[in-house]
Amino acid sequence: MKSSPAAMLAAILAALLALIATPAAARVRTGIDVLQDQRFAQLKQVAARHGGRLRLGILPLFASQKLMPHLPELRARHPGLHLDIDTAAHSLSRLGEGLDVAIPLAREIDPALYARRLGRNLICPIASRATTEGPDAIRTPADLARTTVLIHRDMAETFEVYRNAIGLPDLTPLSIDQYDSGQLILEAAAAGLGVAFMLESHLADAQDDRLVRLFDHVVESPYSYWFACRPRALEMRPVRIFHDWLVDLFGGDVERPGV
Repeated sequence: MKSSPAAMLAAILAALLALIATPAAARVRTGIDVLQDQRFAQLKQVAARHGGRLRLGILPLFASQKLMPHLPELRARHPGLHLDIDTAAHSLSRLGEGLDVAIPLAREIDPALYARRLGRNLICPIASRATTEGPDAIRTPADLARTTVLIHRDMAETFEVYRNAIGLPDLTPLSIDQYDSGQLILEAAAAGLGVAFMLESHLADAQDDRLVRLFDHVVESPYSYWFACRPRALEMRPVRIFHDWLVDLFGGDVERPGV
């Protein structure tokens, strides 16, 4: 590795001072050693921030359905980029304190953050195939009054948005059960525990023959997946690489630089 001019000068001064065995020379040498240690510490900090490691907060369902299948492509393009993946909750609140980037599912993002919406989606009522068969089959939205609706915690208003959009604002299911896991809510629907109101992409990417879509209404979801980070984080090379790749892969129709 080629040395910088400052490093070369420091090495020359150290060599010259080594020939002078005086207390003053010893003090100068100590000062040079301190400066070199400080410079090395700075370089280590820069390497830690820009050396190809990204701390990513992401929901497990998005990670398994959307991200993991494409990571080999990202690795092929950028073999030096490494991801530390964190699926714990509240990723947005941990940006800058343990996380560099978050991919939450939300209606909107704090204006203080840089945010990019990763496409849009439709609300999709998802149920087990058996739910659509037999004398007690669910055939119309009105039939939801005799079954349980399953809602993801991060999309709490999905059912309300859906029933208002189809003109049934007073439609009340037998019960509304909330889940904080996308995988579990799809499993619950497949087991016949209720009708899950999720995104259309969740059903398509699940590729689960046990699950079917109910009804033909087209209702746009107010919830989307987002790329989010603190504005200055985009100056970090790993964040910029991951951002550009992700937006190119999934699209990004809303850009807000933050404040």
